[in-house]
Amino acid sequence: MKVCERQLDIIQKISDAPGASGFEDEVLKVAREAASWMPRIEEDAMRNLFLYRKEHDGSKPVIMLDAHSDEVGFVVHSIKPSGCLRFVPDGGWSTSGLPSSKVLVRNALGEYIPGIIALKPVHFMSAAERSASSGIDIANLVIDIGATSREEAIEKFHIRIGEPVVPSAKFEYDEKNDLIFGKAFDCRIGCAALIETLKRLDGLDLPFDVVGVLSSQEEVGERGCKVAVNRVKPDIAIAFEGCPADDTFTEPYAVQTALKKGPMIRHLDRSIICSPRFQRFTLDLAAEKGLAIQESVREGGGNNGAIIQTALDGTPVIVAGVPVRYIHTMNCITSYFDYEATVQLAVEVIKALTPEIVKGF
Repeated sequence: MKVCERQLDIIQKISDAPGASGFEDEVLKVAREAASWMPRIEEDAMRNLFLYRKEHDGSKPVIMLDAHSDEVGFVVHSIKPSGCLRFVPDGGWSTSGLPSSKVLVRNALGEYIPGIIALKPVHFMSAAERSASSGIDIANLVIDIGATSREEAIEKFHIRIGEPVVPSAKFEYDEKNDLIFGKAFDCRIGCAALIETLKRLDGLDLPFDVVGVLSSQEEVGERGCKVAVNRVKPDIAIAFEGCPADDTFTEPYAVQTALKKGPMIRHLDRSIICSPRFQRFTLDLAAEKGLAIQESVREGGGNNGAIIQTALDGTPVIVAGVPVRYIHTMNCITSYFDYEATVQLAVEVIKALTPEIVKGF
């Protein structure tokens, strides 16, 4: 597959940007630059970013494209006498992989400085502590920024409580194997796909107004989307996601979200039953167009689609998930193929929809 350097650059910048839930400012700076060609860009106090394809005057039905801009992170709780930082989760984490992970801590100057998530070294643990260390509790971890005292952490490192912490993993693209490594692909890969979808729709005469939303605070309860959906008031919606791949541990017959097989369109998860008629329309269209696509029935999980579907009058919604291995950890893997396939699917769905079709959903 031919890779577009412009799109890869956007994926890199938006992935590398620090943006724990509630602290999405740096992500939105990147997104504004990536979508600078759009005629109207607005932002609200929750750090939801609204991307209007053209003047939105209420004369046409509205398609809402959503992708959440936040990532799972942490927040500084307090500073210990040793200079190490206590912290709390900002979103859901798989805690077993946290010790020895490198992170970035924002300080009072707005700088992101390096730190290491630390557990008491095994050499100093009692037998009981060594036995218990397999079940990691965040309360027993600290972030070590290299300070030697609380005073030094405050005065030299400019640490203060309430500041965000994010993984320090950096974007890498393995062109030979079409693999993308980095952090926050849940849902920054979806954000990049949303922006590119709007780019490819530019100039097309559609019977809908198309509004893109990079919504905030999804990882702590879909909070930004609850505000955004009431502003956009969509008639139909596509929620982009970076969704957990299941191809490294699931029985082959049950794999539903594999790398390099295209976007995963979910029938249901713990939060939503995606609009069955819209779902079937999408699957049939993908078959007709020869587009890569996967479908799934999820036993857990949740997403902004559930908020969009129930906030107003039962808005039809599907969730287009780019497969990502190891979401909610420090390091993730995805592929450019799946990103591109997701964009292609979204564009074709939007081009095929009419107000009459939507009424039938």
